[in-house]
Amino acid sequence: MLYSSTFFLFTVLLILMLDSPYVSSMTREQIKNSGKLIKKTCSAKNGLTEDQVKDVDKGKFIEEKNFMCYIACVYKMGQTIKGNTINHDMMLRQVDMMFPTEMKVPVKAAIEHCRGVAKNYKDVCEASYWTAKCTYEFDPANFMFP
Repeated sequence: MLYSSTFFLFTVLLILMLDSPYVSSMTREQIKNSGKLIKKTCSAKNGLTEDQVKDVDKGKFIEEKNFMCYIACVYKMGQTIKGNTINHDMMLRQVDMMFPTEMKVPVKAAIEHCRGVAKNYKDVCEASYWTAKCTYEFDPANFMFP
């Protein structure tokens, strides 16, 4: 009984701490490292090599269907695609939760600037690709992608 009570208390405290506005954001390097598994999973799922996906954050976008679907896969794994629609509000919430303070305003500005891009595409892979490319072009210095 003591074990289950202690576990319950620990779980409640952990949830409160993680939900707290005082929990600090991740560093740019921590964000990059946290995306490694997503990058590996999505590149394999779409038949892409590390060489093909390694420089997305430097603006290297390959205009091919499997690469576009790689971008969509990353968004899906990051829970920013709901159904077949990009959820920009979720993107903004994730920036607030995870990004370093100095990056929050410019990254959110890029997301807002590119909000309408996805509406031009019925295919979620294309919508994801052009949205990501738009955010990169709007602010390359603060663009991050696994």
